[in-house]
Amino acid sequence: MSEVKVKLIDGQGKIVGDIGLPADIYGVEPKVGLLHEVVRWQMARWRAGTACTKTRGEVRGGGRKPWPQKHTGRARQGSIRAPQWVGGGVVHGPKPRDYEFKLNKKVRRLGLKMSLATRALTGNLFVATEFPKLEKPKTKEILNYLSNLGTDSALFIVPERDLVLEASARNLPKVKVLAVEGLNVYDVLNHEKLIIEQSALPKIEERLRR
Repeated sequence: MSEVKVKLIDGQGKIVGDIGLPADIYGVEPKVGLLHEVVRWQMARWRAGTACTKTRGEVRGGGRKPWPQKHTGRARQGSIRAPQWVGGGVVHGPKPRDYEFKLNKKVRRLGLKMSLATRALTGNLFVATEFPKLEKPKTKEILNYLSNLGTDSALFIVPERDLVLEASARNLPKVKVLAVEGLNVYDVLNHEKLIIEQSALPKIEERLRR
């Protein structure tokens, strides 16, 4: 199989024919384990890693023994900042850390190919001759475009950043617009449909064949 056939749509989101895409990118057999690993790598990079709690030694106060060790009839206590006390320190709590781990570039590139193939082989990848040409942000235009495709969840891929198109989709929770340089596995898999502007195809091929 040298080509994968996908639907070609016009500027209104209506199907006008088919287009062939290179099978070495859009026809790669998806492997769930590899896709999972790439998504896990992406999400680890996005984590802030700023969660922090105080141990009993870091909580203010608690230096004095609250009552004598013996002869009170109460359980012995050494500090009001011990972890069993309200307002005490936290045992084994989180500290700021970096969650990022290394993942080879070849694996990341293969994961992106597999994510594209996942959408292409299930009929959820479309190539658009163009996207709606908007002079100012208009969410309704995007909604009409998507209604012709029968979906409310889509990732738009453009060759370069399109600020007007991005603003038009900003209020739609299941719609996102990305330039080719921002194309990633997580966002491809997180949207039902993948719609690529035809002029962006050469840039995607160049990026995945480096």
